[in-house]
Amino acid sequence: MLRRYEQYLEFLEKKLNKFFEAQKPYIFCKEGCSLCCQNAQFPYSLLEVKYLVQGMFELPVETRLKVEDKMIEIIEKRRNFKGERFLYDCPFLINGSCCVYKYRGIVCRAFGLLTKKEEGRTKTPFCCFKGLNYSNIYDEKEKKLSETKMAELGITQEPLAYNVGYPFLTGESVQNAFKLNFGEKKPLIDWFLSEKDKAN
Repeated sequence: MLRRYEQYLEFLEKKLNKFFEAQKPYIFCKEGCSLCCQNAQFPYSLLEVKYLVQGMFELPVETRLKVEDKMIEIIEKRRNFKGERFLYDCPFLINGSCCVYKYRGIVCRAFGLLTKKEEGRTKTPFCCFKGLNYSNIYDEKEKKLSETKMAELGITQEPLAYNVGYPFLTGESVQNAFKLNFGEKKPLIDWFLSEKDKAN
């Protein structure tokens, strides 16, 4: 199953690379930018977690211990959390970089593009509002991407939304096409919370 998942990731990476390249005038992702790894929930399927854990055990011992320490800290906060939506920084974010980049989840791979939503709507990545992707053509007053700003910058490449939402990229059509079973999906830290609870 993990081999078929890797084949899917190879296919997905090629697609995503084309999408990011096509949207180059609006994309400001760069090494060391880790906003998408912070203050979120990070949905992961069982299959993705199995692959991630494989990468975790390939880490140098010192790095793996740092990850485990961060996990313990996040899990304790999670257990004491009384609100509805627990947000945290990814435990695999070490010194501003993903230490398991090759094994990162699908949501991590696709983040940063405009996403197609239902009824023809689009979702702008939140980093736009932090001065990053698509921020150069976003009109804060109008709350939308601006053709006027595009013209001012001399950009002719249209900003496009792609079908790269997590539910689609892990959905039934993908599973059927690649003979995959993603299994249960939940926030990343909840997978490790479950494992720690089983161990106690």
